[in-house]
Amino acid sequence: MTEQKEFGLPFYGSGLVVKGFGRGSKHLGIPTANLHKDVIDKMPEEMTTGVYYGWAQVQNFPVHKMVMSVGWNPFYKNEEKSMEIHILHEFKEDFYGSNLRIIVVGYVRPEMDFDSVDDLIKTIHSDIDIAKKQLDQKSCRTFSKDHFFDKHS
Repeated sequence: MTEQKEFGLPFYGSGLVVKGFGRGSKHLGIPTANLHKDVIDKMPEEMTTGVYYGWAQVQNFPVHKMVMSVGWNPFYKNEEKSMEIHILHEFKEDFYGSNLRIIVVGYVRPEMDFDSVDDLIKTIHSDIDIAKKQLDQKSCRTFSKDHFFDKHS
């Protein structure tokens, strides 16, 4: 993993969950929460496009591990930069319009293109495995208890 300081981490962000492209759950089987462009615009310049990991909290619910993709998703040829967060927890309902707080603590890899949807899905699952292992480290676990998550929406 790359040193956090190189990427302006940790990054604290919050905003309302907005509708994304509808690909996460439907096409990939990996649901994502998308944050508004305003949150993306507040990211430090050092935070390049790619895949990151950290912690997420929807409204006042418990804090969970997350993996986040930031960029243009070359496989789908997006024209707009997006921030897509996969929370490592199964939610029973959609939470569009809810406040989502995130603390990004680590970097997995740069943004990439893929030859197939299967290659993309395989890589996302690998990213998730890396995130889980890194977030189990004591230095990362402490962020799950950060006072940032104490703020109520």
